[in-house]
Order: sequence, then C-alpha cells, then structure tokens
Amino acid sequence: MPRFILSPRGLLACLITACLAQSVVAADAPVNADASPQTAASNAAVLQQLPFTDRTDFESVAKGLIAPFKGQVKDASGKVLWDIQAYGFLDKDPAPDSVNPSLWRLARLSAHAGLFEVSPNIYQVRGLDLANMTIIEGDDGLIIIDPLTMAETARAALDLYYQNRPRKPVVAVIYSHTHVDHFGGVRGVIDEADVKAGKVKVFAPAGFMEHVMSENVFAGNAMSRRAQFQFGSLLPRGEKGQVDAGLGKSTPSGGTITLIAPTDLIEKELDTRTIAGLQVEFQLTPGTEAPAEMNLYLPQLRALCMAENASQMMHNILTPRGAQVRDAKAWAQYLDSSLARYGDKSDVLFAQHNWPTWGGERIRTFLADQRDMYAFLNDRTLHLLNQGLTPLEIADAIKKLPGALDQKWYTRGYYGSLSFNTRAVYQRYLGFYDGNPANLNPLPPVDTAKRSVEAMGGGAAVLEKMRAAMARADYRWAAQLGNQLIFAEPDNLEARKAQADTLEQLGYQSENATWRNMYLTGAMELRNGVPQHAGTSVSVDMVRAMSPQMFFDFLAIRLDSDKAVGHDLTLNWTFEDPRKDFNLTLRNGVLTHRAGLNPQADAGVSMSKATLEQISLKQLDFPTAIQQGLIKLQGSGKKLGELMSSLDTFAPQFNIVTP
Repeated sequence: MPRFILSPRGLLACLITACLAQSVVAADAPVNADASPQTAASNAAVLQQLPFTDRTDFESVAKGLIAPFKGQVKDASGKVLWDIQAYGFLDKDPAPDSVNPSLWRLARLSAHAGLFEVSPNIYQVRGLDLANMTIIEGDDGLIIIDPLTMAETARAALDLYYQNRPRKPVVAVIYSHTHVDHFGGVRGVIDEADVKAGKVKVFAPAGFMEHVMSENVFAGNAMSRRAQFQFGSLLPRGEKGQVDAGLGKSTPSGGTITLIAPTDLIEKELDTRTIAGLQVEFQLTPGTEAPAEMNLYLPQLRALCMAENASQMMHNILTPRGAQVRDAKAWAQYLDSSLARYGDKSDVLFAQHNWPTWGGERIRTFLADQRDMYAFLNDRTLHLLNQGLTPLEIADAIKKLPGALDQKWYTRGYYGSLSFNTRAVYQRYLGFYDGNPANLNPLPPVDTAKRSVEAMGGGAAVLEKMRAAMARADYRWAAQLGNQLIFAEPDNLEARKAQADTLEQLGYQSENATWRNMYLTGAMELRNGVPQHAGTSVSVDMVRAMSPQMFFDFLAIRLDSDKAVGHDLTLNWTFEDPRKDFNLTLRNGVLTHRAGLNPQADAGVSMSKATLEQISLKQLDFPTAIQQGLIKLQGSGKKLGELMSSLDTFAPQFNIVTP
C-alpha cells in the first residue's frame, strides 16, 4: 500500500484568516525614519482643511460610558490576545509629524474602550476587538448582536457587562453578517448545548453559512497574507507604527475563532420576529458590505442597527486584503430604503463598529450622506469611464467628495478610500483591463522591471533618480521607481533602504488607516525581511462546517496541474454517517467532482466526515487513519497516491514587496 499524505495545513489553514492575520504578533523592531520636513508640512496643512473644531464625535464616543476598559484580554495560558494599553501613546494632542492629523483624531476616538449605554435596554462593549458587541436587554434575557472575533474577547466583553448590569441569561445571538469579527466569539457568550436544547436561538441572514465558508476558503491563504498589511498586525504600536485599523484599533492576536450554525435564517427582505419580548424587524441587505448582511430595527426602543452598512467613515467597495467587488449602487439603495423606512422612527442609530448617532435629524442626515457617498462613488466612476478614462485616471481625477460631503467626518476615507473605491467600481463594470491594447499582454513584473531599469541607464541611475524624487517629496513617483529597481535587483540593499524610506513617508501622510498600515508594513519587510511563523491556527468549528463539496473544490485549487497531467483517474469518495457519495475525475490536469458513484472508478475511499475533520485539524494523518481502519480503500492505491502527490501546500508568508 503506497504512503500518501493529505496535508491538513495546506487544506484548511487559510479558513479563518481572510480578514485576520492572527498568528503573527507585532514586531519589536522600531520604524526608523522620522517624518521628513515635507511630510510634516503636508500633515500640518490638513489642520486647515478639515473642521477640527467640531467636537461632536468626541462627545458621542464618550456618551453613556458605564465602565472603561483599560486592560488586556488573555487566553488560558496567559498569552495576551488584546491590549488596549498599547495605545496609551494616543493620549496626547496635537498629532505628531509622523501621523496625519485626521487619522490621529480617529485613532484617539477609537481608543475609547469599555461598556456604554446606547439607550435604555441597549448597551455596547467597544474597544475589546475590532468590532462592537451589542447587548440588548429583553424581558426574559439578553440578545447579543455580533459576538466579536474570538471566544476570549467575547467572554471578556460579556463579563464586563455582567460586572455592571443584572446577570440575565443570553437567549439569542444575532449575526449581522458573514465577516469573522461578527461571529467568531460566539462560544464565549453561549453554549451550543443550550442552542440544541432550544434555550438559545441564533439568527443570521440567508446564505450565511455558505458565504462564511466560501469567502474564507478558496483565496484564504492570499487574503490572510494581505490582511497582515491591511491591519498592520506585524507593526509595533506607536507614533511611527500602527495607530488604528479604521473600523477599530486592530484585530486580536491569536485566540479561538468559533462558529455555531444559525437556528433561524432571515430570508425575506423585511421580516419581523419577537425575541425576548422585543419586536425586531430585520432588513436584508445582500451584496452591500458583505454578501449576506442585514440591518435591524427595534420599534419599541426606536433604535436602528445598521450592522456594518453605515459606519463613521467611508467603507471599502473592494477591501485591500482581497474579496469580491461590492455593489456601491445597491449599497446606496439599501441605505435609502433604511432612511425612508426608519429615519422618522429612530431616536438612536448604532452600528457594529465605531460609535452611535443620536437624534432624529442627525440620523436622517447621516443616512442621507452615507447614501450619497456610495451613490457618488458608483455614478461618478461610471460617468468618467464612459468618457474613456482608465481606472488610474479616474482615481486621480476624483480628488474629493462633492459639496458638503467632503467636510463630514463620517465620510472621510479612513478604511475605504476614494482612490481604491473608484477603481473597484470600474472593475465591477468593466473588469481589470483598461482597453489599451498595449496592456493586453504585458510582461510580468520582474521582466518589466529589468528592462525598464536597463532602459533608464541601469540600477545606479535609477537609484539616483529615485533619491532626487524623494528629495523633492515626490514620493509616489519615487515608490514606482523603487519598485522597478527592487524587482530588477532584489539584493540591492541601497534600493531597499530607499524604498523603505519612501513608503514610510507615504504612510506617515496617509489619512487612511489601512493605507498607512500597508505602507509601513512594506517598509518594515524591506528592512527586515518577511516574518516567518508556524502557520495559521485552524478553527475547529470552521472545519466542521466545511461541506464535502467545498473540500473537493479546495482539493482542485491545491492541485498542481503540471504534476497532475498524465495521471488521469476516477475516484469514488464516500462519506459515512450520513452516507454521501461522490466521484472525482482527474483529467487534463484538472480535478472535478459530481454526486454519486462511478462504477468504472480506478479507486475508492470511504471515511466518516469526523475522520476528515481530524485529519484537517492535524489530530490524525492519512496513513494512520488507514492503518486504524478509519479510512477504507478500494482499487488502486497507486492511483490515489498519484493524486495526493500532485497537491501543493501554500506557503503562508510569501513575498509582496520583493519578487
């Protein structure tokens, strides 16, 4: 019997980190350079461009504070998972030269952590995770909206609530949407046994489980790596490092991501349920900030929860970590529907990031402005692309939002950006190709870089041009020159140093928190190399939620077609308890699957799904499972071995700023 190994890490290691980079902790090495005089001047000018005298948000973020949180969240071994104390440097004002004053303002606002009363019966725990956990007091228990990312942070949030409020049981959990910071801590607040016993209900929008899995699996390894840049999880916290992530301070480092399947799916566009004695009207908003998402309205409390559809900033139409492009037009339309339906009936609007908005007039203005912002992103991009402008030309042409929108703090590009979002809208309608035949089949980056550097007179000449651009603070051009030089000469230490210095200045000037994080992470890796680590923790619940079809789809992604060509086979695969039969076909280096058995199959595999889960969680390997009789083989073991030997395991820490 041939030995073959199905790599568990390669199969599912990317499941849980499409939006997190949790296994890598912040680097100890400081960011080296000071802000240049030009960067300091650029940041100082921001103070004259925006309404810094408006202190409304500072009043709102502190309103209703019951108990501040100034500590840490640790796991059972004592490892620190969350540390709000690391942001103590934000206490001072004005902003240092190395941080855009607008971003510094946001970073100070989002450093407010603790338990807050939103309105009678509605409470939020903020600043213990990237997202907020909302707790609603019903007649016979608590309703929790979005139990954070990790069981540990969610448990700490609920403990903080119980230290200050009556200890009612949790009778319902609501997942507002499919991103992990809104469901991953569920086992920190409820027990699955109570769910199975009917004591606790779990509500979610239609399509929740399918989108949770599909968003995180197929491109998860790449998303996870890119998320390290977006959230700045590798950076030290400080004036020259990570100060914020836009929607919140950061993502937890480590911890336990969990998932309990919903008991009740919301499938109608508007659906009212009675939960803990309170009426809850759900408004489905698919295709907005997430593929499955919903807002909530509580008529008895005159309170509107906008999930993540209306935050105190511009959101992403396409997130830099990677995802499918969102629909800005639909987003604007759903915001308008919320405004029309609930605007005159709400005294408070809260969301699952940032702080609430109080007062009917302010709520209506806020929703209308958010609607106009996303509608503008969609319509103005289409206006310009229909005039023949390309994505980069459109991004450069749209410098600011129109009219009064540009001066509203809640439309600033702290998480999403005008530049990125307009390019995303272009991609949604026309794809990545800009229409210029010269760009139909360009050379890959390294070939382009080598030829470009040669055409510009060689590496020394390019470095001289780059330094000249840096001296006149033309950092965008300097970064483009530096990128070409590094991809042509990756061992050129002077080029790497100059590029790191350039990216750093761009980061210091960025109003957008994620852009700052990406620039500074790039600079750090140019100086220190790519941090290596043992791999990503795998969520037991996420593995168990993976369907057989998704397992086979991911096998096909892992297949190296060059290795597989010439090893055609048909394989029957049976899962027991309950029985589900499939057959896989490897042909032309492509792996496909369909339901049912093929009587002409070369080989067959039979196992329980529990055995597959053990293998995926590295609790068991394939050969041992065969020896123990947990996997039964029929037919040609050689054929099966050929398939397994053609599977790749994806390296989690691939290069980004170097070839």
